[in-house]
Amino acid sequence: MNRRTMLTQVLAAAAASRFGSVAVAARQSPATGAAAAQDLKPAKLADPEPQVNDIEKYPRCAYCNMDRRRFHFSRMLIPYADGTVDGLCSIRCAMTSLTVNMSKGPLAVWVGDNASPDDPKPLIDALTATYLVGSTLPSVMSKRSKTAFSTAQAADAAKSANGGEVMAFDKALAAAYLDVAESVAANLMRRREAATGSGAGRRQ
Repeated sequence: MNRRTMLTQVLAAAAASRFGSVAVAARQSPATGAAAAQDLKPAKLADPEPQVNDIEKYPRCAYCNMDRRRFHFSRMLIPYADGTVDGLCSIRCAMTSLTVNMSKGPLAVWVGDNASPDDPKPLIDALTATYLVGSTLPSVMSKRSKTAFSTAQAADAAKSANGGEVMAFDKALAAAYLDVAESVAANLMRRREAATGSGAGRRQ
């Protein structure tokens, strides 16, 4: 199984775990799904190793413009089959990148390894990483933290010290989608309540 096929299946599994078969069917449509991703032929990357010195190459998050050096522990990097590369600050922005660019075919997903004492954290393959979700470790772009480790042992040790739930990348990605959905719903509710309140005030 090639990496693009694996990534497509992971994303489909993440969608299925939270949003059901309808979302999976939509993601697997000819225009945007597994067939399209597998048919893509990678362009020749200007940089065949974008993960090497990635902070210098991609200092700011492609979606929120946050400093990736500051958030080196949560940063991610995604090269696509068309030759483009997204440097991200967190799994929150990686979720956005993967959603918007799925038809381009992600070639890999890299994430900072919190099992390492180095600063900045080295990048590892996110698909093989173990995530600790909902711990007291720092969160980035989300109330609920999502921290990646290269080994299950390191994640378990961090859980013992900081709480949270240990899970694979697909589940952590699903948690990121769920957090955004809940945030959007809460924001819409606040706006509705504010509008209703101001309307009641005018009627009085």
